[in-house]
Amino acid sequence: MAARYTKICLILFLTAFALLAGLNNILDYNANFQFVQNVLSMDSTFADNQLMYRAITRPWVWHGAYCMIIALQLATAFCLALGAGSLWRTRYASCETFDQAKKWAIIGLWLAIGLWFFGFSVIAGEWFLMWQSPKWNGLDSAFRFYMTALAALVFLCQAEPRAT
Repeated sequence: MAARYTKICLILFLTAFALLAGLNNILDYNANFQFVQNVLSMDSTFADNQLMYRAITRPWVWHGAYCMIIALQLATAFCLALGAGSLWRTRYASCETFDQAKKWAIIGLWLAIGLWFFGFSVIAGEWFLMWQSPKWNGLDSAFRFYMTALAALVFLCQAEPRAT
């Protein structure tokens, strides 16, 4: 039972993180909007950058991208919350039933990895060269977030021990 409770708590902790990330971005919209604006504008990449044609300088695109980030954060929290609830309801069930209850948590973790690895590391980090910016580089934070989600996914997907 300890492993089951640990899995449930881990999913709840990640739910809280994703929910707070989304809510913080709504409640203090401008704080991270500046981050998105500067990354997409590529305004602090290396001088004479040959990839500046990728820069996006239209405010409506900045807002759209930021709203998509917020939506994905909230969708992640929602799926993880559903997953935590499913896991909690089946905590005393058979191993097979508990394994089946992992579906929403797995989807939520997939969304988290998609957002913080693909969105921040691949798109922002490499396509928009965020790694070149001394001020607007969120790769370390993104790495912490997606590696935590990945570790949780690996732990969650471990089969439940069968009684011998």
